[in-house]
Amino acid sequence: MRTQARETVFKLIFAQQFQNECSQSFRNALYRTDKLNEEDRAFAERLYTAVSEHGAELSAVLAEKVQRFSEARIYPADRAALLIALAEIKYFDDIPPVVSVSEAVALARKYSTEKSADFVNGVLGGVINQ
Repeated sequence: MRTQARETVFKLIFAQQFQNECSQSFRNALYRTDKLNEEDRAFAERLYTAVSEHGAELSAVLAEKVQRFSEARIYPADRAALLIALAEIKYFDDIPPVVSVSEAVALARKYSTEKSADFVNGVLGGVINQ
């Protein structure tokens, strides 16, 4: 299920904020731990790669949308959810943007602060409504 795959990628992107890159062996171990099937592993790897390869571009979009304060002040969990959704919106034509927003909001609600879901929803709403 793609929701679980996204959550696994969320964990990887969150971890990557504290170390430069997550090795393939670490990713594979997390895929096993989270019990992703082959289809979900392929989706997770594709999503992780999109965020990693386009990180600078995605960060620039994010910085543009959060003009009131620096991107560095965004909670790491919120940033991970936002980067995943931005990658899906920009590079995954097979996923409707509203699904990406909804999934990111759910991740923020589960892993971040009380106000994070509204923040993530607002930022991504600005992206898809431009």
